[in-house]
Amino acid sequence: MSQFEIKMTDKDDDAEGDISVVTKTKPKTAKPPLYKVLLLNDDYTPMEFVVLVLERFFGLNHAQSVEIMLTVHKKGLAVVGVFAFEIAETKVAQVMDFARRNQHPLQCTMEKE
Repeated sequence: MSQFEIKMTDKDDDAEGDISVVTKTKPKTAKPPLYKVLLLNDDYTPMEFVVLVLERFFGLNHAQSVEIMLTVHKKGLAVVGVFAFEIAETKVAQVMDFARRNQHPLQCTMEKE
């Protein structure tokens, strides 16, 4: 998208005035890359704890949390959400810290989409 600016210049000569058009081009900004946050299955973390994590850290309702928890349980992993790098990194750290404080081996990772 361009914006146009018209400038009028007067000279002391016999000329009436010159008109020039200056084009200002807005630079296109690239969208930041997105990252998938993944929960990994293990044989020790209770399903109820996984549901709690999904509700607390990802803002999912109970039904959505149960559905994702079952996907993790059956398939070994599930994408919990897609975020900008800093948000994904923070969510992974929060989940890992919460799991450790509650003595569960739950694993949460992120990968570029």
